[in-house]
This record gives sequence, structure tokens and C-alpha cells, in this order.
Amino acid sequence: MAVERFDAQCGNVKAKHALVWNEKVGGKRPLLLVMPNWLGVTEHAIKRAEKMAGDKYVAMVVDMYGEGKTCAGPPTSQEWMMAVRADRVEGRKRVNAALACLVAEAEKRGIGDSSKKAAVGFCFGGGNVLELARSGADVNAVVCLHGDLQTTMPAKPGDIKAAVFVIHGSKDPVAPKADRDALEAEMDGAGANWQMLDFGGRLHSFAEEETMMKGVAEYHAGAAQQTFRMLDGFIQDAFNKKL
Repeated sequence: MAVERFDAQCGNVKAKHALVWNEKVGGKRPLLLVMPNWLGVTEHAIKRAEKMAGDKYVAMVVDMYGEGKTCAGPPTSQEWMMAVRADRVEGRKRVNAALACLVAEAEKRGIGDSSKKAAVGFCFGGGNVLELARSGADVNAVVCLHGDLQTTMPAKPGDIKAAVFVIHGSKDPVAPKADRDALEAEMDGAGANWQMLDFGGRLHSFAEEETMMKGVAEYHAGAAQQTFRMLDGFIQDAFNKKL
């Protein structure tokens, strides 16, 4: 797999994204924007994007912090994440600029089919892809995995163009059932084409192998395997207008 890091202005930060694709496969492929968790564009995030891209997508792992900054976890990750969440307008500028970067970089290399675009986000990144959808971005599908569901700028009727899929753990302490209920009401109120699936008993970050915070965030191999299979099916159905 080819991985190219490049700089781009996204909102008020100079981001360092990672473009990922199989350079041995010819032709143009759909575009997959990958929003990582609160650690930034780590090697784990890039490796996960490589697996998701495979022969099927051109993927880009998004740097929401700027300068390619990464960290090992709290308290730094909490501080960085909350700084982005505190300004939803700026956050939306960054995610939409990242989407434009993915389109431009894939087209520049002759490998991207910009008529088919999807976004997948993990944890903090899940919140970011929901903000992308709420902003009215021109994407076919967004998938939020054990994500941050709250917003200070809820979608209004007609705002959301993308099909939305939220995959969550029923016992996720980071985004509890009250947040899921609020999101459901928001999606219905906005008239969105949306789905939500809860994995019974699963906690936060169940789809990320490197995760282990006992009682809070725990990887679960079965749920992860199902998650990646389902999200790919959902995205393909969105591309083919079958949802």
C-alpha cells in the first residue's frame, strides 16, 4: 500500500494528512475519508485505513489538530479534542476542507472517483463525520463508530445529504443512551436517511485493536469484524442508491 503524507490548510491549521491506496491496482476508486480517534494520525490509524482501503478505496486519514500532531492519550488527547469540539464552526471548516483535499489529491494522481465519497470516523472522529454530515457536505455516506454524538449545532430539516450509519456499544460510558436518543430525534427531525446499530454489552472503542481502558474502552474482535463488514456494505449500498 502507498502512504503519502502531505500538508494542506484546513480551517485555521496547517494539517498533515495521510493518503492511502493500493498503487498496484489500476483505475479510479471511490473515496474514503477516515477520521481517526483523539490520538491523531497515528501509525495505528494509518494501518487501519490501509486495511479499509484495500483494493476498493482511496482513503485519507485526516489530521484535525494540525502539523500532524499525535499523542499517547490523556490528558493531552482530552485537551486537544475538547479544543476542537469547543468551536464547531471551525471544526466543520476543517472536515470540509479535508474532504476537498481528498478529492483534489486523488484526482491529481488519477486514482479517485469523486462521484462516490464516504467518511468513516472512530470515537472523536465519529463525531467529526457527523459534523461533516450535519454541515450538508456532498458525501454519499458517513459512518460513525463508537463516536461522540453530541453537537451544539443540530441539523435542521434538509441539511443532511449523506446516508448516516451509527454503530455503537450499548454500554459505552463515553456516549450513553441519552446521547443516542438525542441523536435519533435529531436525525428524524432533519429528515435524514439514517440507521443505528447497538452491539449489546460492548463498551467504547470496540473496533480498535490497540484500545484497552478496562471498563471504559475495550476492543472486541467479533464486534470489530462485523463492524467493518457492515460499514463497507452500507457504503456500497449508498453508492448504488439502495438505502
